[in-house]
Amino acid sequence: MKAIVYERNGDPSVLQVVDRPTPEPGPGEVLVRLAVAGVNPTDWKSREQRPVPDGWQIPGQDGAGVVEAVGDGVDARLLGERVWVWEAAWQRPWGTAAEYTVVPARQAVPLGDASFELGACLGIPFLTAHRCLTVGETVPDKLHAGALADRVVLVQGGAGAVGNAAVQLARWADATVVATVSSPEKAQLAAAAGADHVIDYRQQDVVEEVRRISPDGVDTIVEVSAARNAAVDAQLLRPGATVSVYADDGGAELTLPIRALMAPNARWQFVLVYTVPRSAKSHAVEDVAAAVAQGYVRVGPAAGLPLHRHSLDAAAAAHAAVQNSVVGKVLLTTSAD
Repeated sequence: MKAIVYERNGDPSVLQVVDRPTPEPGPGEVLVRLAVAGVNPTDWKSREQRPVPDGWQIPGQDGAGVVEAVGDGVDARLLGERVWVWEAAWQRPWGTAAEYTVVPARQAVPLGDASFELGACLGIPFLTAHRCLTVGETVPDKLHAGALADRVVLVQGGAGAVGNAAVQLARWADATVVATVSSPEKAQLAAAAGADHVIDYRQQDVVEEVRRISPDGVDTIVEVSAARNAAVDAQLLRPGATVSVYADDGGAELTLPIRALMAPNARWQFVLVYTVPRSAKSHAVEDVAAAVAQGYVRVGPAAGLPLHRHSLDAAAAAHAAVQNSVVGKVLLTTSAD
């Protein structure tokens, strides 16, 4: 099979196109012939920083394709199933930037009739967004239609991949969604994703605008830039509200106004999808799959998530695009057919 491999840390030039034997699924695993793989910021960060303990690594956590073989203990009825894959490369060498991958069976989720491109966009962004929306003390730990009715969610950075996922999932759950963006073009994307209100933070006062929409504040903030937005967030929290932080601002230090956060008993919750508790991750996978099955998850420009397609041979360019913060979702076509 054709695969993208790196054997040492470095810039995108360390990615090599190689031929490798197609792996065999072990006990509890499935072999997936991939059609599309997603590229996430975690892929280039791992490529640059995370050790390569096996001496080689196929990058890519997310993808979609068809189950072609199952290992011992796996229901044979999965053969031929169209699936989306999550966390393929977490502490394992077999990522999704390849024609095939092997994953534990629970990490290959039925996709139904949804497109492989949509399936490859789920994984990291949607599981992260689900955790951000459900980790608070005053919100349910599972999402469904109506789960967030009468709740107000602020998505800081509504045009990013996780921001887009948070907007879509929160609207599916019937929350009122406010999204912040940095340009009129990104405002159009956040609105297309389903945000009820969009605020351009470079042109408008976020606190003033959010208070106009929801005078008593918000229940959850999905936060992409905690160090920059902490002072704003602290002014917008209802009693028991949570700020869910899923990005690190490039290693910046976070300073919080203690007294302002004590009064509402506010919670600041840090989110890394890989180490989310197993039960919470199971809830996320189940809920995202349900939202897809019900037709509430969309991708592409009309859903506020432009798609940037690259061939497998162009994996280095795909990594560079994500590292340079391209707006939208970067995908690798891993199979010609």
